[in-house]
Amino acid sequence: MQFRSQLKKQHILLISFLLPVIIMGSYFAYRGMAPFGNSSLLTVDLGQQYIDFFAYFRRTLLHNPSEFIYSFSKGLGGEMWGTNAYYLWSPLNLILLFFPAAHLTTGVLVLTLLKYGLSGLSFAWLLTKNKLQSGSRIFAFSTAYALNGWIIANQLNLLWLDAMIILPLVIWGLHQVVFAHRYSCYICWLAVMIIDNYYMAWMICIFTILVFIWSLPLLNNWQSRLQAFGRYLLSSLIAAGISCIVLLPTIYALLQSKGTYTNNHILSRFEYNPLKLLGKLVPGSFNFNQMPSGQANIYVGMLMMFGLVLYFLNQKINLGQRIIAFVITLFLILSFCYEPLDLLWHIGQFPVWYPSRFSFIFCFWVILLAATCLQRNFQPSKWELAILLIITIAVFTYVETLTVSYINNNQKLIGLGLAIVSIIFLGIPHSASPVMNDLLLVLIAVCDVSTSAYTALNQISYVSQSEFGEYTTALNSATSKVKRPNCDFYRVAKTFMRTKDDPLQSGFYGADHFSSTIVPSLPNFMGSIGQPAGDGFVSYDNGTQVSDSLLGFRYTMSVIDPNRSKPFLPLSGYRPDWNTKEPVAVTNNIGIRKNSAALPIAFGANSRILKLKHDTYDPTAYQSEIYQALANSPQPLFNIQNFNQVDFQNVQSAEQITGTTFQKEHRNEAATIKLEFIPTSNDSYYLTLGPDVKNDASITVNNRHFAQYPTYRDTVIMNVAHNQKGQKVTITFHLKKSTLWMQNVSLYRLNQQAFNRDLKALQRSPLKLTRSSSTTLEGTVNIKKDQGVLMTTIPYARGWHAKIDGHPVKGQKAIGTFLALKIKPGTHHITLHYRPPYLITGLIISIISLLSAVTLIKLNNNYRR
Repeated sequence: MQFRSQLKKQHILLISFLLPVIIMGSYFAYRGMAPFGNSSLLTVDLGQQYIDFFAYFRRTLLHNPSEFIYSFSKGLGGEMWGTNAYYLWSPLNLILLFFPAAHLTTGVLVLTLLKYGLSGLSFAWLLTKNKLQSGSRIFAFSTAYALNGWIIANQLNLLWLDAMIILPLVIWGLHQVVFAHRYSCYICWLAVMIIDNYYMAWMICIFTILVFIWSLPLLNNWQSRLQAFGRYLLSSLIAAGISCIVLLPTIYALLQSKGTYTNNHILSRFEYNPLKLLGKLVPGSFNFNQMPSGQANIYVGMLMMFGLVLYFLNQKINLGQRIIAFVITLFLILSFCYEPLDLLWHIGQFPVWYPSRFSFIFCFWVILLAATCLQRNFQPSKWELAILLIITIAVFTYVETLTVSYINNNQKLIGLGLAIVSIIFLGIPHSASPVMNDLLLVLIAVCDVSTSAYTALNQISYVSQSEFGEYTTALNSATSKVKRPNCDFYRVAKTFMRTKDDPLQSGFYGADHFSSTIVPSLPNFMGSIGQPAGDGFVSYDNGTQVSDSLLGFRYTMSVIDPNRSKPFLPLSGYRPDWNTKEPVAVTNNIGIRKNSAALPIAFGANSRILKLKHDTYDPTAYQSEIYQALANSPQPLFNIQNFNQVDFQNVQSAEQITGTTFQKEHRNEAATIKLEFIPTSNDSYYLTLGPDVKNDASITVNNRHFAQYPTYRDTVIMNVAHNQKGQKVTITFHLKKSTLWMQNVSLYRLNQQAFNRDLKALQRSPLKLTRSSSTTLEGTVNIKKDQGVLMTTIPYARGWHAKIDGHPVKGQKAIGTFLALKIKPGTHHITLHYRPPYLITGLIISIISLLSAVTLIKLNNNYRR
């Protein structure tokens, strides 16, 4: 009998896992998601960011594990230990090892389905352990949890979904700590959660405080409650201590990056009318417009919401618990829309897209209380059913007044129908046919959340598998042509881009990156030299010969024939100064060229660079100042140029172009401003462009659309001519609105002779590498008499440790961005090594905490015997 009972329990857990997998797998197959068709799950951040991190995870684990600590594919270089703590430390990511790069979309689908299934399994396990439900009834609650509104809206944020799996395990562990005096489950799963994703773990930690308070009325006296609090506090601290090997370096990394954006001005205000949350009680109440801003996604099905209401009305449940549960529910609801509480859950920062990221906790809470109330023998009274009916009428009456894009009439009718069916079901006497009652419970709950999931996801568009696969294959093929020898270092620039994390995906050193953990100094620097940059991203699309040389871009990649539709290679820049060189390799319509002017990762330079301040908003002037300081040169590298002719069509004439605001004379007619010049040399010519111009005009050069990455906040530089002496160049601004401010629109010529002279001076003292890895650079350099600095283009970070001739030296921060070393003339042996700050300290604390946990559990077990 015990075996049969245990087997039955195993079957229940298995079905709880399979139900969400089958439901969502069927939907993905219907939508033709790879491998079932040519679509994919890639959309928004999953398609623009996370998929590249997954490719990096797979590539790094298989080929270069040291890159888990530091990577030069993250912008110009950056720590990865703390970054991975947010993006990649889920053990489930190991599944991706079985899927090649071009078919990683299939791996993402498998991983998504697995997380849906494990969420249902985890909640079912909780219900069996605390004996709130039994038998097939468990499927109703586990499926409602696995397909709740939060996970459907955030299935693209795969890195968060582990929280759905681990939350029930942590809550059961907490129950064990409070009532059974057992520590292992809670300590283990809370530590796993913190290591897996510290961000979601923060939210779960806050929730454990609320659940602990909710549990207090079930303890007999205050002495028991104080003892329970001590056990809860001790086990929480041990769990946090075990995770310190990840947590401490991550906290430091966050303080240098994302933590600098923490909101210090908290306003006591509501972000929106709390009644708007009622719209989220309609099935499928989600679309793309709800991603950047909107209300919390809290749909769990009508039965579960009714179960929540009936919990508060159920007199068989401890009154103290019901009162505390009601207060906690109000607290969670207020947290969705009251700014101080919203910031509390999000570690002091407003979410950039995806609001109310903690609403999975509300979904869990609602279903847990519903499972507590809706027992097999529970029968609501007529007045309780009347209350449910009144609430339903009130909610849908209010929803009818809302004008929102994510709810249509069909959804309202379906929602109302499900609510009525649920009330009728609750009113049916359960004693007549318990088996049929259980089946109806499961059927209503499963159909409800499945309908909601399908409706919501039908409103989202996705990247095709062919688009992703073709681009990945082409980029990886091109990258393989420029693979580094063991002791070499260089960067690769390109003028096409699928995402800003292309370098992470394909494993080359570039300058592009998009993540929430990028240090602010890097976007600030890249913006100051005329590159697209913002809070959280950099993109090297607008380089010059000067910046290419400075940052060590030895190879360039550009599209050979922009008119070819395959492979999919979206253009992001325009560099005629590259195209005069013959490609060293061509593959998949990508031409690869070598830049002989690229400087090494470190080189001897003049000490002037340590004193250079950024006091200009002109990116060409700043590039020149940097290069001049390094080479100790007095001559500027860029000279301002005049246009030979300006033609105005449907706008007023003006003597000066830069800074002038042009206005259409006839609002409904096309308007253009044509700027013409004839190069007097074969030097490179560059146009600067302020960030406001991009919104008001499109640009063509000689009637060809000017490819340009569209998001930037600083003045950018565009290469408009090279090796075109005597050939007319026409730059045309096509007004998209009634006015156009020609913000910082100026033309410059690179003084090639001056640049070559300074380049020659800087090439005299390269660091000749004898060892090169993601975390270590070692080599020799011969510093000349007029040089007092070893300049690197490694972003300055505390984790870099330098030695000159075996002696530790303190690194300097040059131009607010890069690591530099003061050095004397002569030949020197240089060692640069990166170690995440506080990694050793975190490791020691983790070991001590782990030993403490083992000791505590053993002592507790001995005491209980």
